[in-house]
Amino acid sequence: MPIPRTLLATPLVVALVGLTSASAPLAATPATDATLPLLVTRGKAPAAALLTREVPRSTTEPDASAPQPEQPRNQKPLWHFAHAGQPTPEDIAAAPAADSATATSPRPDARSGARSGTGDGSARSAADSPETSHTDYTAPDSLTLRTTGIRRTDHFRAGSITKTFIATVVLQLAAEHRLSLSDPVERHLPGLIRGKDHDGRALTLRALLTHTSGLADYTTGTKGLIPLTPTQAVRTALAEPATLPGRWSYSNTNYVVLGMVIRHITGRSYATETERRIITPLRLSGTSFPGARATLPFPHGRSYTTEGQDVTVLNPRVAGAAGELVSTLVDLDRFYAALLAGRLLPAPQLREMLNTRAADGRYGMGLYPQKLPCGTTVWGHNGRIAGSYVRTAATRDGDRVLTFRVNTDAIADPDLEPALLAAEFCPQTA
Repeated sequence: MPIPRTLLATPLVVALVGLTSASAPLAATPATDATLPLLVTRGKAPAAALLTREVPRSTTEPDASAPQPEQPRNQKPLWHFAHAGQPTPEDIAAAPAADSATATSPRPDARSGARSGTGDGSARSAADSPETSHTDYTAPDSLTLRTTGIRRTDHFRAGSITKTFIATVVLQLAAEHRLSLSDPVERHLPGLIRGKDHDGRALTLRALLTHTSGLADYTTGTKGLIPLTPTQAVRTALAEPATLPGRWSYSNTNYVVLGMVIRHITGRSYATETERRIITPLRLSGTSFPGARATLPFPHGRSYTTEGQDVTVLNPRVAGAAGELVSTLVDLDRFYAALLAGRLLPAPQLREMLNTRAADGRYGMGLYPQKLPCGTTVWGHNGRIAGSYVRTAATRDGDRVLTFRVNTDAIADPDLEPALLAAEFCPQTA
């Protein structure tokens, strides 16, 4: 859920995940490793972490029209985990002894719980559950996984990244001919959208997906802190001034309504339907819709607003279908890689998702493009909710994915996000 960027005065923690193909092998020193310390020096973060993964591409391409949730067992991902920042005195006192080399140079270490695996989630350790299989190495537990409470397996609130999941389910239903994107909202939710400036008989599902409906954002009034039912959220939005229908204007209300449409079509909640169609097939073991549960699953760190308030405990109903999701770095990487590789949607629906014409190039359906200075365009979404900011970006084919997060509402320096994306996706010169 969008929250205006503000200067950060409170400590934060950052973690990133990258997924690359064999055509772009993992460098000895990834470019993002050079950018990562800026989050400490310029972003005022006491700690930061970087996790990259390389997966060889299969010689036999899967059928793009059908989900292919499991990675072939002959593909062994390589993990690279880097760390920047200084631990607190409390972290040092609580951590096992480690020499200076292990604090700065990742290497195999029994304390990390490293295990060889095949990338299918079958190889785990108790220390790293859920899914953390890898074949390369990981940084030691002493000064990275415990620094300021961060672990690469931490659960966190993914905010508006939820929208990509919701859009995927709606497009799957369209592929099954259970709805049409040209359907008016009135057909599925009679009487819901009625107001001075809106009529559900003229408002289409496509307009909701692309944020061109004109519906106001209900979080303008709630500030993303007041739990509401979907119906209450819609009524709150209808009481706000409308934006111009047909013009792009980001509104969380659009995806709350889409969540209601999913229930009407399937007879199941958006959470249940997303779990059945995406989370379970892809084995996203750290991803869930918590409903009204205000606590995060274990393991997790702390979450802070930019004013320093601890909001680790938060009722997810403040976001609903627009931003309720809880996830992990590995799971988000896996989801976006599968989506863009055509494993979740048939080709026509994936093209619809990536079509940005309705939103003047700004937004597709649950995804948006960003053109980097080098000319490369990446696709993904960000997520902002009280105590958490997340960003995922990927190449169009899903071969390379990067996900990073901070445990507060925003990054202190807004230039750091595009710098991180450029470091990962733009060719590096010597």
